[in-house]
Amino acid sequence: MFNIERWQEIFEAISKNRLRTFLTGISVASGIFILVILLGAGKGLQNGIEKQFERDAAGIIEVWSGTTTKEYKGLNPGRQIQFRNSDYNQSVQKFEDKLDLRASTNNYWGQAFAYGKESGSYQFRGVNPDYGGIENLTIVQGRYINAKDLESNAKVAVIGMKLKTDLLKDKEAIGEEILINNINFKVVGVFTDPGGEREETRAYLPLTTVQKTFGGGDKISNLFFTLKKTQDYDEALAQSEKFTQDLKDLLKSKNVVAPEDDGGVGVYNSVKDAKQFYDLNLYIRLFFWWVGICTIIAGVVGVSNIMLIIVKERTKEIGIRKALGASPFSIITMILHESIFITTIAGFVGLLASLALLEFVGPMVQSEYFRNPEVDFSVALTTLVLLVFAGAMAGFFPAYRAAKIKPIVALRDE
Repeated sequence: MFNIERWQEIFEAISKNRLRTFLTGISVASGIFILVILLGAGKGLQNGIEKQFERDAAGIIEVWSGTTTKEYKGLNPGRQIQFRNSDYNQSVQKFEDKLDLRASTNNYWGQAFAYGKESGSYQFRGVNPDYGGIENLTIVQGRYINAKDLESNAKVAVIGMKLKTDLLKDKEAIGEEILINNINFKVVGVFTDPGGEREETRAYLPLTTVQKTFGGGDKISNLFFTLKKTQDYDEALAQSEKFTQDLKDLLKSKNVVAPEDDGGVGVYNSVKDAKQFYDLNLYIRLFFWWVGICTIIAGVVGVSNIMLIIVKERTKEIGIRKALGASPFSIITMILHESIFITTIAGFVGLLASLALLEFVGPMVQSEYFRNPEVDFSVALTTLVLLVFAGAMAGFFPAYRAAKIKPIVALRDE
């Protein structure tokens, strides 16, 4: 702990070496400023790349039913497997702790849509609320399907922008009723899809409504899952492959499909196609951390050189202290206190300046591959602690040199 006298000594020493102190502060503040800005820029690049590869990066696992190709337990090959709500429910129940998003769908192609005098043939899907996140939809008007819609079997629809343009033209869609196979559905949302117009000709309805209204019973067409994200691609791939195999085993067992029969249950694991996303993020992080470490090293060298000059200028003062009985440890402590104090204050200045710049300027810098540059405050604080520690280590060598000065030599210094 510092006492009042020690604080007074530090301020007196700093005031006597204003130029050196200023140069030390500039070195430290610029180091932490550049490091945090680099980390923020790296996060901005990561966000932009993630947006471009968002569907693959999410690690979507899609499951569909097919036709068996092998005899199993007395059942002939060629059976068409039909998934039902129980397949989805059991899958979610068993793997709940591993899942991020989950959804099941019931798909209908080439269905009759109409509004006023306009009509056409389009696709609709019965979905769960998480399906919007899985498809990476952007709701531009209204809202998406929610849990209340499923519970009440609501006749509501979320339509794509292309479908809205075809049927409703320039008219406001929210609250309007469209006919789907001659049944009224109220439009509660309009979406855009990164896949383009083809996906935007769809309509999404509550799954329970589709099953009850269009005679689907408890049938479902596909199951969709995403797993909780990891930062390492190999870990994500291993996790997804294990999950995929366990899920296939569960569904095959429930639907009496031979374990080695891949025809009855089909699975697509997009994590296998996401290596480019993970590699890009890894390279970005490694590059900016490398630059940041080099910046810290440069700052430490600057602090060390300046502290050496300060010690040289204070040689006579150090000699007087030692002549009066000051121990080598007290000399080292004196120099380190000053080094740590200057480094900490300058580091905080650089940290606050960089965070302010990211906060106010960052949102203005937007491009296809650069979005929302930011840095987590805990990461920034960690870099500051590391820089202060490094500054203290840099100050130790000049302090140790000062402690080795012999009083008689120091008193002769001019």
